[in-house]
Amino acid sequence: MGDIANITLIGLLAGVLGTGLGGLAALIVRRPSHQLISFVLGFAGGIMLAIVLVDLVPEAMEIGGFIPAMLGMVAGTALVLLIDLYLPHSHFLEGSNEHASEDYDSKDHSSYVRTGAMLGLGIAMHNLPEGIAIGAGYVASPLVGLGLAITISLHNIPEGMCMATPMSIGGLKISKTLFYTGLAGVPMGIGAFIGATISHISPLFLSIALGFAAGAMLYIIFDELIPDAQRIAQGHSGTFGAVFGVIVGVLILSLLH
Repeated sequence: MGDIANITLIGLLAGVLGTGLGGLAALIVRRPSHQLISFVLGFAGGIMLAIVLVDLVPEAMEIGGFIPAMLGMVAGTALVLLIDLYLPHSHFLEGSNEHASEDYDSKDHSSYVRTGAMLGLGIAMHNLPEGIAIGAGYVASPLVGLGLAITISLHNIPEGMCMATPMSIGGLKISKTLFYTGLAGVPMGIGAFIGATISHISPLFLSIALGFAAGAMLYIIFDELIPDAQRIAQGHSGTFGAVFGVIVGVLILSLLH
């Protein structure tokens, strides 16, 4: 149980620090530029893609074979898809959406706060499967788990920024804004506990859990991170971020191994 408790704590810190730092950055910058958010989203997506293809999928197949790994990938993709359908949280970056930054000046203050709260709810729900990925990754290898924790925490920074910006503009106190953005990361600790617990049962469950993590990450990369990075990019900021992220991810994994 000691290992599971430590993994849970790491998942909790990754979630809370990621969204919390994003909230703090939004309070400092006030209205972060699309170029900055685009680069960070692309960078996070690139590192995450490297981890999935270089570590998670090969590890899942080596431990349990092709079928358990693929079943896990399908399950991970399906769960995040269902969450995304009922609690979307990042596509407010689209210019036509009512949450886009261009609409800030036309909304009343209470509407800003509600916008941030709804985004926070969606972010919290998405953090659960991401936490499962961290838990499964740590059971397979502390290096894989650490890489996932750092990457997902980085991915949560722009989400925390996007959650905190409307809250800040709506006049919510700084202390409350930071509290709520950090709170959105708590489910990641719960997910890490679930992922670590399931993965400890047997090698077969570990293989499925790693596949689940890979599927969830791939969905987030290709449905959310890369498209949103490109949608709000100024010039090639999203592309540069993604390419740089892949290079950095492969380099880090090579050095760790």
